[in-house]
Amino acid sequence: MLGVMRHALGAVLALIATGLLAVAAPAAGLQETVDPNRLPPSLNPARLPNGLAKTPPMGWNSWNKFACNISEKTVRSVADAMVTSGMRDAGYHYVVIDDCWHGVRDKDGFITADAAKFPSGIKALADYIHSKGLKFGIYSDAGMKTCGGRPGSQGHEYQDAITYARWGVDYLKYDWCSTGSRNAEEAYALMADALKASGRDIVLSICEWGQNRPWQWGAKIGNLWRTTGDIWDSFSGTDKEHWWAHNLLDIVDRNEPLWPFAGPGHWNDPDMLEIGNGGMTDTEYRTHFSLWAMMAAPLMAGNDIAAMSPETGAILLNKDVIAIDQDPLGIQGRRVRDDGDQEVWARPLADGGRAVILLNRGKAPAAIEVDWTELGYPRGMKAGVRDLWAHKSLGRSAGSFSATVEPHGVVMVRLLP
Repeated sequence: MLGVMRHALGAVLALIATGLLAVAAPAAGLQETVDPNRLPPSLNPARLPNGLAKTPPMGWNSWNKFACNISEKTVRSVADAMVTSGMRDAGYHYVVIDDCWHGVRDKDGFITADAAKFPSGIKALADYIHSKGLKFGIYSDAGMKTCGGRPGSQGHEYQDAITYARWGVDYLKYDWCSTGSRNAEEAYALMADALKASGRDIVLSICEWGQNRPWQWGAKIGNLWRTTGDIWDSFSGTDKEHWWAHNLLDIVDRNEPLWPFAGPGHWNDPDMLEIGNGGMTDTEYRTHFSLWAMMAAPLMAGNDIAAMSPETGAILLNKDVIAIDQDPLGIQGRRVRDDGDQEVWARPLADGGRAVILLNRGKAPAAIEVDWTELGYPRGMKAGVRDLWAHKSLGRSAGSFSATVEPHGVVMVRLLP
């Protein structure tokens, strides 16, 4: 009983702190104050979002393909390919170096780059990326060490933030290794404050793998938060060597229920894309891309852009699907029907339309139908149907739409009344 009472009291206090529950006005002559030191950072009324990432960030990250085998030469070649391939013009703007770029801290505690891997320095690399009309991102960790064993930012948050600003960083992926007993919300709020104090607009990617439910506190601290551990380049398989990672369908099932927490400036992040890295078929990669767009996820390519195949390029450059991901209404799509291996997903769009995915998880072709009432439309209404992978109009349909979906595949359409 005492535990129940404590839980109820905590809920009431949280509602008061967020302004959702009215309290009696203070007596005349008394000044009501809020001490931010007694509130979690996310409940501090003085804290405001940074105003960045109004649509999910798009770009490229080095980790999925290169891990710690990263260098200045590789990053420059990717930046060049982002332009020549058309990815920059399709909306992929961020070039992000993940772990293992770090050198040592200098005598004053400022971070340096690994001189062997980045002989020209990070500032020169950032300038080169900016000269291509792209934005530059970097990686650090809220612990003493990064996941790759390089110096983390704990105890150096403000030093690192001002260093990033001087280098011209536009995006920070901030990891969660070697953090000991740190409080995640406090740790990420501290770095968010440091970035703000640097005077430069820097998107903050909260990468603590969903362990501390960042969707509950991240909206006024960062711009996106990982909802799971790392992705593994597999549709539905398991492997002892990848015990710590999640296959595509596992991540989808963990990320989908969190749809109410996403919106402009604060996105659920189901991790970077594996498209083109070889662990799935092109059909499965189209499903990967479609579901990430449906879930309003950041689209961070993780392949070797400079050497990608035409098939990979056709997936990553599908502007019809990208437009769904980047829809300005910013509502994350969700599963509206689950029939086992066959599912229907839907997402409302700013123009009053709907994005719809018919998903076949099974091993045989399957006929799947969506009824307009599942989408919030009157059953008798007619809507135009555009197939986003066939890139063609299918005419106007009344009441429902159906299609045969290949194994592990999707049919993705855009409806417009």
